[in-house]
This record gives sequence, C-alpha cells and structure tokens, in this order.
Amino acid sequence: MPSPRLRWCVAAGLALACAAAHPAEPVQLITPAEAALPAGAVPSFEVRGSPTRSPSITVNSPHPGGGAVYSPLDFKLTFRAYGGAKIDPDSVVVTYVKEPDIDITARIKPFLTADGIDIAQAEVPPGLHTFWIELKDTDGRSTGREVDFQVTK
Repeated sequence: MPSPRLRWCVAAGLALACAAAHPAEPVQLITPAEAALPAGAVPSFEVRGSPTRSPSITVNSPHPGGGAVYSPLDFKLTFRAYGGAKIDPDSVVVTYVKEPDIDITARIKPFLTADGIDIAQAEVPPGLHTFWIELKDTDGRSTGREVDFQVTK
C-alpha cells in the first residue's frame, strides 16, 4: 500500500492536471449590445489640496499603450492605498463609459479585492472600450481613473 504522502502527491498531481486541462470559463465583461451603444463622456477626477496621498489604480492588463488585444483577455488592475490606509472594496465602482453609462460593478464583484481586480478570460466584443474606475481608502480619500483598450477580432 502506498504511503499517505505518496497518495497525497498523486492526488495533488491529478488535481493540477485537471485544472490545466479545464481552464477557467470566460466571463462576459461586456455584451455585444452594450458595446454597440454610443460612446459616453469620461468623467474627470480632481484632487483638491489634500495633505495626504490619494490611493492609486495601476492597469496591469491589458497593458496601457500595448496596442490592440484579442478576447478573451485578462483584465487586471492593482489598487494601492498610502499612509497606513487600506482600499475599501465596497467603495469600488466600475462604469462602462457609454451613453448611457453602464455600472458593471456587480459583474466584477467576484473578482474584486482590496488589492485590485483580477479577471482571467474576460470576454469583450471587438472595438474601443472605455471604463471609469472609482474607489476610496479607509481614510476616505478617493481616486478615479480611466481605463481603455482596443479589442480586435
């Protein structure tokens, strides 16, 4: 009879092999009907003389300025708070900038943490897509950022 350690290693190896054979199902980030709506106006964000640093939003993927991407794509943002504060995940609002704007926060909620948004295999129709991300830290400081990318067939 194999040792418990050997049985565990075999079970772990099989689990990894199954996970690799069945990648995560794509998530419909934007529907074709939403993408067909006319472009909306991007909000602006103005910092007014705060003595402390506002949180930041970094776009990891699709890489800014990286050219057109294919769908499904990885949609990854990193959030960072300063001065001992933390990002409040409940304050994050993600808007697809169209006319009218579309709040997609509920769609991304399963992929949202205080560290950011991490969606592997996001389905997005071809076209130029613009998002507006807003959030606050636990000290009440807020920030906003435009995120846009071009998806090709």
